[in-house]
Amino acid sequence: MSLNIHGIKAIYRFEMARTFRTITQSILAPVLTTSLYFIVFGTAIGSRMGSIDGVTYGAFIIPGLVMLSLLSESISNASFGIYMPKWSGTIYELLSAPVSWIEVLLGYVGAAATKSVLLGVLILLTARVFVPYHIAHPVWMIGFLLLTAITFSLFGFIIGLWADNFQKLQVIPLLVVTPLTFLGGAFYSITMLPPVWQTVSLFNPVVYLISGFRWAFYGSADVHIAVSTGMTLVFMSLCLGFIWWVFRTGYKLRR
Repeated sequence: MSLNIHGIKAIYRFEMARTFRTITQSILAPVLTTSLYFIVFGTAIGSRMGSIDGVTYGAFIIPGLVMLSLLSESISNASFGIYMPKWSGTIYELLSAPVSWIEVLLGYVGAAATKSVLLGVLILLTARVFVPYHIAHPVWMIGFLLLTAITFSLFGFIIGLWADNFQKLQVIPLLVVTPLTFLGGAFYSITMLPPVWQTVSLFNPVVYLISGFRWAFYGSADVHIAVSTGMTLVFMSLCLGFIWWVFRTGYKLRR
């Protein structure tokens, strides 16, 4: 089956155009917020802390801060992108258009992932202003950045399909994803925790994301890189399976 490239481009361009119309909220605000984290934790607090696994504290938190922004922005971009057609009623035009669910997914998730990766790159460039760091495995870093952005854009797409009001768009990101990210080793290594809490932390899926991304920077991680990659791929597969089921049954596609 050949893809409707024109349909994918139309959705993708529309979503990207929306980002540049709201560039202050979409790009500048997350970068400025992350810069404050670098100033407070990386410079002020980090200068008074020792190194972790041979890495200065300021550099150690960079992968965690990138993941913190990447997860929240991937979910937000994708969920808002598919929710707006439901809210405005234009979802019916999309459903009647000659595009399959795969093409709809490529357009919306592709745009959301692109915006998230762009934001991640900007944060990495901003980090250079505050903290010197190196990337031990740059190819792996780019690959894991893309994998995470795509996976959580898929998850955000699901939230957008599920939500039937603007409040529900914020429930899971604010009450679930953000706490899990802060407790997932963004600002510390889980090896610093007591043994019992180290075991509990392994049930937090965000631990595997931050650990895998940190390995790409410094070659050390709390969890083996193969496990981190495997867990991310499993979550991506679950999201794809659920989205396929939604489009097949029509569940929540109409407001």
